[in-house]
Amino acid sequence: MDSLLKQIKKRRLELALKQHDMMMRVGMSRQQYQRLESKGNPRLDTLELIAKGLKSELLFIPKEKLATVLAVLDDNTTTSAVTQNKKPLDEDPWQGLLGDTE
Repeated sequence: MDSLLKQIKKRRLELALKQHDMMMRVGMSRQQYQRLESKGNPRLDTLELIAKGLKSELLFIPKEKLATVLAVLDDNTTTSAVTQNKKPLDEDPWQGLLGDTE
């Protein structure tokens, strides 16, 4: 859970938001949000609200696909990861990632 809470805080800081700003975005007090971000164990519906407030999405990524997803998301390693796999990064880098055929 610690990693998820760090990701939430990192995203909030990337958006230049203060903990107080989350009150207007997700409807919880600064104190509630602060507690959640520091040591909380949020429910799924709370995580969904926070993700929406941080202009983000919650996703379950199969472990065997995690490296590929991270490579696509990381601008610095996308080119090298694609070169190593010798797969061109076409217009839709997500196509087929989770085993879908379309």
